[in-house]
Amino acid sequence: MTDGLVASKPHPVVAMDVARAAGVSQKTVSRVINGDPHVSAAVRERVNGAIVALGYRPNRAARNLVLGRSRTIGVLSVGSTDFGPSSLMLAAESAIRRARYAMSVINTFEDEPATITRSLRSLVDQGVDGIVVNEPDGAFTLDAGALGDLPVLSLSGSYGLSTSEIVADVDVASGARLATEHLLGLGHRTVHHIAGPGNWRTAQLRLEGWRSAIQTAGAPEPAVVRGDWSVRSGYELGGPLAADPEVTAVFAANDQMAIGLLRAFEEAGRDVPGDVSVVGFDDVPEAAYLSRALTTVRQDLAYLATFGVGMLIDAIENPRPQDRRENVPVELVIRETTAAPPARR
Repeated sequence: MTDGLVASKPHPVVAMDVARAAGVSQKTVSRVINGDPHVSAAVRERVNGAIVALGYRPNRAARNLVLGRSRTIGVLSVGSTDFGPSSLMLAAESAIRRARYAMSVINTFEDEPATITRSLRSLVDQGVDGIVVNEPDGAFTLDAGALGDLPVLSLSGSYGLSTSEIVADVDVASGARLATEHLLGLGHRTVHHIAGPGNWRTAQLRLEGWRSAIQTAGAPEPAVVRGDWSVRSGYELGGPLAADPEVTAVFAANDQMAIGLLRAFEEAGRDVPGDVSVVGFDDVPEAAYLSRALTTVRQDLAYLATFGVGMLIDAIENPRPQDRRENVPVELVIRETTAAPPARR
């Protein structure tokens, strides 16, 4: 005590202090903190400057309690390092964090509906505001609408788990048709297909797109062989295909299997594209840099995940029943592994 005065405790900085310093309303401060895109850049800069100058720390827990939200999005994904699933999850995580949401992630390494369903229920029990699902088709043991109106974004087709479901998907069937039609258009009598695993919806859609093109063209339909998305499986399945001189064109369901197939043809002494043409799917980064750059189908997975997460957050922050379905188109990228068959040349 000095001169009868007691030192007072510093006043904690609150949103009103930030509003006064920035010359805006408290509501505007809240909009800036919550990332509202409708705030002008100049106002946002003033508010953020005041926040830094005053050392203001928003009480997110209190705000979330008032809003009845956790500011957390659950992510349920098949545990995979393959290009497609991993690219989707990286892009989704980036979009979620940019929107200032936290994430609760569960990777399911067991392909069993009961295990995957338990993982989904675990996310619901955590009180997440919404869920992103990227699983093989038919992976849940829940009835339609089991999650009520909890917003659910599916990157792997419709599950009907919620009355507020958003489906963001790549038009992979169209991509498979493009690939097959390209090979048939070059003059190949038919196109063989290395499909992905039978429990993957995207593998089934690529198979259906290939078959649709074959049947529309009236071409013979070869027996389908299935890989597991890996380079090894493409290589192993490529041996019998390389040994058959009637095989002049192959569409592989992803680039990894196509790369293994290229190695099998090389070891068998069959030139690509001189003797046989190959098309993949995904356009992985290394596809353009192989000794023979791979013709493939490009899908913009980063855009798909970012766009889907944007729709999910809109559903969280503006609750309403909805059933939104968005298909992202694909593009055939023609490089060096496709040409007319030897007889046509």
